[in-house]
Amino acid sequence: MDELLATLTFDAQGLIPAVIQDDGSGDVLMVAYMNREALEKTLRSGLTHFYSRSRRRIWQKGETSGHIQRVRSIHLDCDADALLLRVEQVVAACHTGNRSCFFTRLKPDGPRTEGELRFDPAVVYGGLPAVLQRVFATVRGRKAAAPPGSYVGDLFAAGRERILKKIGEETTELLLAAQGGEREAIRYEVADLWFHTLVLLAECGLTLEEVAGELARREGKRKPEYGPPEGG
Repeated sequence: MDELLATLTFDAQGLIPAVIQDDGSGDVLMVAYMNREALEKTLRSGLTHFYSRSRRRIWQKGETSGHIQRVRSIHLDCDADALLLRVEQVVAACHTGNRSCFFTRLKPDGPRTEGELRFDPAVVYGGLPAVLQRVFATVRGRKAAAPPGSYVGDLFAAGRERILKKIGEETTELLLAAQGGEREAIRYEVADLWFHTLVLLAECGLTLEEVAGELARREGKRKPEYGPPEGG
């Protein structure tokens, strides 16, 4: 990997621009910057990592939203001072909810917005605790490329039945903790149950925003809407 990185031309700040392109449609999704460490993480994990110039730290695409990018190929330009990454994009690339960051078209009579929103930013970035978003992003990352010895990776490898069994076990442990009435035990077991529920969501291809959207749909409705259907 050191030999590969030595062929690249980073700027004075140690950065190189990266154009992100949808591998299926060819649409340009976004432009970001990488430093050496971000590129190394990208190559090792198969998921895009970038360097934030404003926050001065490395970040993984989708670490908050779960909208990860699975790398299909990486290309260099002729001067080796820019990268092109072809990716499989989950949901959307732009924090505005648009599939691509380039959703505004300049025309002689002014800018025009094109395309349609793929998700509600208020739900993804404001409607759920950030820690849930980060944990879910990690879970989805483990599904895409699990390192050796990963507990979550082993759950995915074992299949849905194993995940369901764990949820059943955690539910029983939570019920026992609740019967005992110990706050610490209840908190611990709820966290365990939530975590394994996130694994199930990822296994089934569902997202946190879909769950939040369902809760928002029920909000303000009569209480039975939150319970099981009649006769259930």
